[in-house]
Amino acid sequence: MAGVYSREIDGQALTLSASGWTYRNTFVLYDYESESLWYHLEGESGLTCISGKWNDRKLDEYPVVVMFWSEWVKKYPQTKYLTGGRGLE
Repeated sequence: MAGVYSREIDGQALTLSASGWTYRNTFVLYDYESESLWYHLEGESGLTCISGKWNDRKLDEYPVVVMFWSEWVKKYPQTKYLTGGRGLE
């Protein structure tokens, strides 16, 4: 399972990181700017602040595609990507 979320709220960019906690096998995220906790509530889109300055506010969720790399390059052969120390390919 994968999720991609905005890190901006009210024009402020948040620095999100794993909090070290999980709930129902899902990571709880921590934002360094406000020391708030964020969690993906089941059945809802986005990340919801469950504790802190942004309580009950949401970060938008973006669409995501999960597939093997071999499938991706067949479908999107012009893809450019960063390599370990070798630059852009």
